[in-house]
Amino acid sequence: MLHIALYQPEIPPNTGNIIRLCANTGAQLHLIYPLGFSLDDKRMRRAGLDYHEWASIIHYKNWEEFTEKNTGRRVFCCSTKAKQNYSEISYKDDDMFLFGQETKGLPAAILNSNDSVKIPMLENSRSINLSNAVSIILFEAWRQLDFAL
Repeated sequence: MLHIALYQPEIPPNTGNIIRLCANTGAQLHLIYPLGFSLDDKRMRRAGLDYHEWASIIHYKNWEEFTEKNTGRRVFCCSTKAKQNYSEISYKDDDMFLFGQETKGLPAAILNSNDSVKIPMLENSRSINLSNAVSIILFEAWRQLDFAL
């Protein structure tokens, strides 16, 4: 199983789309609080449609709890600041992809303490929408694992 972790997400529809994505790929979703919205936000629920019941979500009250409960797992920070393209890694079952806040990304301390990957973009591009970025990287890892569940 692959894992998607969202560090303090801010935009409800992005998280809703990622819930739907995880439900359809079998990926485990990890939400690291505080969130910038309520999980009952109608925009998030609309984006996730009725997939919330099919997605497996683990909630963490903060970064410290997340790191404590995920020691030993390979974690790839997904960031525009990374040097290595996401497609240059050989992924393994149980790998985790950590995505930062939509407006700020991941804090430097987190980026500097983990391996990181980026999605190549045209020069002077800022970023790709969070739910789109999760899709791109998740599907590459899942493809490498022959779409195993």
